Amino acid sequence: MNEQNQNKNKQETPKNSLGGASAANSSSGLKKLFAKRWVSPAIFMAAAAIIVTLMWIYQGSGETDQATMGPDNAAEEAQGNEETGKGEDVVGVITGDEKMAWPVVDYNALQKETLYYDEDASEAEKEAALIQVGNSFTAHTGIDFVDPNGTPFDVLAALSGKVTLVKQHPTNGTIVEISHGNGLVTVYQSLSDVQVAEGDDVEQNTIIAKAGRSELESDLDVHLHFETRLNGSPVNPADYIVK
Repeated sequence: MNEQNQNKNKQETPKNSLGGASAANSSSGLKKLFAKRWVSPAIFMAAAAIIVTLMWIYQGSGETDQATMGPDNAAEEAQGNEETGKGEDVVGVITGDEKMAWPVVDYNALQKETLYYDEDASEAEKEAALIQVGNSFTAHTGIDFVDPNGTPFDVLAALSGKVTLVKQHPTNGTIVEISHGNGLVTVYQSLSDVQVAEGDDVEQNTIIAKAGRSELESDLDVHLHFETRLNGSPVNPADYIVK
């Protein structure tokens, strides 16, 4: 009986030895694999490729989110930094019997120093409608009025409407904006002695301020910078004045 058990143990022993040898061989194989010079760089390159791919996907997602941001992320409005355009047709924008007028008492008595940059104008006229901002030149988005004698003059509401903005801008001077409905807004910059406040309803030809100065166009001294905007885009004021 003991002899049979001993024989059985002897027969089973090789099975255990075989399993141990297999594990040892596997461990030894891995050690040999990692010992090879090309293995570690290959693993490093694969890991680096995965990291770069994940970063590229994340960055691309961020750029998409930024590109779809709305008007809340727009830069602060400032003269000379907006894209000019024809805007929409003038017909139908101004309703009723009242038509837009120039925002000054005597249009012919004042000099028009810088005109609106019109894409359809001649090359000479477009060149004259450029202003310098820092080290670059940009399209002028309105019309500048100057008294030949350098005297301050009254600034009038070009059309009846509601005052939607009164503020002091670091480069454009004091600004007043009046909304007239249908997306049309008139803008008056480089002002002094402002007579209106935000929320006021004003009638056409009401005195809203006097011409003043601004840092952006300091070479003009006392002047009025006048703009018209349709749905947020600058348009030529001359297109809205009844000839």
